Amino acid sequence: MSETPPPEMPRQRRSPRAPKSQAAKAAEEGSPEVTDSAQPDGADPQSQSARPRKRNRSGKATRAAQGMAKPEIKADLAAGDDPPGPEPALGVEVEPGDREPTPSDPDAPPMATTLPADRFLNRELSWLDFNARVLTLAEDPATPLLERAKFLAIFATNLDEFYMVRVAGLKRRLQTGLPVEGPDGLSSREQLELIADRTADLMARHAACFTADVEPALAAEQIHLLRWVDLDPQERERLRTYFRDQIFPVLTPLAVDPAHPFPYISGLSLNLAVVVRDPDGGPELFARVKVPNNVPRFVSVRPAGRGEGSARKAQFLPVEELIAAHLGQLFSGMQIIEHHVFRVTRNAELEVDDDRDEDLLQALERELARRRFGPPVRLEVASTISDNVLETLVRELDMDVDHVVRVPGLLDLARLWQLYSETDRPDLKDRPFVPATHPQFAEGETPRSVFSRLRDGDILVHHPYHSFSTSVQRFIEQAAADPQVLAIKQTLYRTSGDSPVVDALIAAAQAGKQVVVLVEVKARFDEQANIGWARMLERAGCHVVYGLVGLKTHTKTSMVVRQEGGQLRRYCHIGTGNYHPKTARVYEDFGLLTADPEVGADLTDLFNVLTGYSRQTGYRRLLVAPHGVRSGIIERIEREMDHARQGPSGLVQLKVNSIVDEEIVDALYRASQAGVDIDLVVRGICTLRPGVPGLSERIRVRSIVGRFLEHSRVLRFGNAGEDEFWIGSADLMHRNLDRRVEALVQVTDSTAQNELRRVFTTAMSDQTSGFDLDAAGLWHRRVGPPEAPLEDLQETLLRRAVSRTEQRPE
Repeated sequence: MSETPPPEMPRQRRSPRAPKSQAAKAAEEGSPEVTDSAQPDGADPQSQSARPRKRNRSGKATRAAQGMAKPEIKADLAAGDDPPGPEPALGVEVEPGDREPTPSDPDAPPMATTLPADRFLNRELSWLDFNARVLTLAEDPATPLLERAKFLAIFATNLDEFYMVRVAGLKRRLQTGLPVEGPDGLSSREQLELIADRTADLMARHAACFTADVEPALAAEQIHLLRWVDLDPQERERLRTYFRDQIFPVLTPLAVDPAHPFPYISGLSLNLAVVVRDPDGGPELFARVKVPNNVPRFVSVRPAGRGEGSARKAQFLPVEELIAAHLGQLFSGMQIIEHHVFRVTRNAELEVDDDRDEDLLQALERELARRRFGPPVRLEVASTISDNVLETLVRELDMDVDHVVRVPGLLDLARLWQLYSETDRPDLKDRPFVPATHPQFAEGETPRSVFSRLRDGDILVHHPYHSFSTSVQRFIEQAAADPQVLAIKQTLYRTSGDSPVVDALIAAAQAGKQVVVLVEVKARFDEQANIGWARMLERAGCHVVYGLVGLKTHTKTSMVVRQEGGQLRRYCHIGTGNYHPKTARVYEDFGLLTADPEVGADLTDLFNVLTGYSRQTGYRRLLVAPHGVRSGIIERIEREMDHARQGPSGLVQLKVNSIVDEEIVDALYRASQAGVDIDLVVRGICTLRPGVPGLSERIRVRSIVGRFLEHSRVLRFGNAGEDEFWIGSADLMHRNLDRRVEALVQVTDSTAQNELRRVFTTAMSDQTSGFDLDAAGLWHRRVGPPEAPLEDLQETLLRRAVSRTEQRPE
């Protein structure tokens, strides 16, 4: 039963402007699509995907300390400030054989026959801009206080992984000596220099947000992070007992002298650098004490209650404070001269040659053991550290001084998650919600199975607004328990530690069903967990495979084969997110459940590719990488160019995590030149410059960052009024299109299409908050005045899902 399509919001056209030869100059006039905020941080002056400020090469190891003050907000570029974008260099020819698009609007700026060389923003700096948007939410006083602490933790975790993977990769590339440049023309060395500067600025904002804003606000709400000197005698005595019983036995002070080499410092661990001296005379000696990772980072001095006044007080002591207060017990008879906290981030990339290794699991386990010994890529130190201790750390760790960062206040704010989870203050968090059961799965007077529902038509679920447990999880669990089900075929990329999906697959195998599970053991940072799942599934009798040589299997697919009368029917799920019940409550994703025979045939063929030797590349309702996604998308973009030439306009709307692929970006540029309207909803990296006259003035880019992580990948093509929608697992990045197995499925059900159409319409509305990207690579936050704030996309969808819970299928 289809719904009435939502009305399309009128698209605001950009005012005709004279063409300019310099892409960055577009920022001087500002984009009409960007609503300037009444707040001083309406534009993020730190967004530097284009070209950041020049580096200050003086100071070396102390350079980071000089930038720790919160940066001053710049005036809007329209007020006369110079745009930060680089000067363009024209001359990149359109590939031979490409059609030269012609603008359909006679008033449009003339279209260039070449694409400017500076058309790509730097992908690494664009990712840092994404993390800056996360930080902006932590800085926003309108965000609930403990949610601000959570965003500070997310920012820190994100930055850790960025250094462990992206910065480590650039450093390795630089060490090879190969003169590799990215599409933006920056060498590895230049990128590392710009990353160091940009990171120093962001970490300054991060530290200032916590120490000058969030921490005092927590204290005002009776949530205190204390120092040892703040404790009263009774509290000290209780914590001395805790230290003696729980911490002291696992501490190991390691001396550094000719007989004791500098110890290995594990990645992301907190450490104390301690300088001691014999009180009877002698030189100062250096030692290291590792903060154990099996004790809480914040020791509870007093847990929070829900009462009034002092009953609501929560007090925590950082564990490094507790250890520092008892260093005399570790270095008995020695004089403690100084001590400082430091932290090292190491390269965490794995190098597994699955073309060579016969046993992929054994090879991966060897690499996982080596991961902890990767070279250091960042050193964080307390801002109070002395020069001689810092010099010792830099020398012994062989650190690049550009990636040494002085941090005022606490290190490792990723551990603020502990405060968020252990502080029982719902008044300081987002309003809790219970995901709604999709109306088509709601139990009516007569209960119906998932399979009975799907025989009536496709069902599109939207997490976290729709419950994962009553839709996708129920689909797999009912399949495992149904005696008419003969086989289940499933891909697993990431799942939870106590996965009900894995439990259902094991139960199905034990019941005698044929269960095939493709476990991607190379899913970054989940490798060890996935190896464990693979072995558990094998022991239960499942057929476990690891995919194709040289490719990660990232597609989210499940297929159930059921005996119905004299025939077999296939039921399928294809989604944008993982089969992970926990992240399904905080990640925004779509999933299509269907009994469509064409989708069933496609998934049968795809699983044959994944488990056997089939070389099929063509499908009916699927686009499959690495052979068909990029070409399929570009083909449809070019079709929109044809529609724009022949009619009023074409339309392309893409919702993705990141867009980096140069071929697709160039196709979008040419489509804009041809008169196609293009909307991009991009959570993370975007290397495309929107709003450049003669190149991309018909392209709008918006980023939605909020309570839920926007994770879905959705494509919409206008197709001359016959909208074509696709959802799936692929982002528009090289790794997804070339080095992974990805699947996109075409959504043909009218009700599902209306839901996807509504998401695009709301996300791109002038009345919706978010961040808009301009031609210079600057992100501007869209916020209305306090008396009339803009609509929040996620809150809108949440209210709509809750309001539909009362609806029941006929």
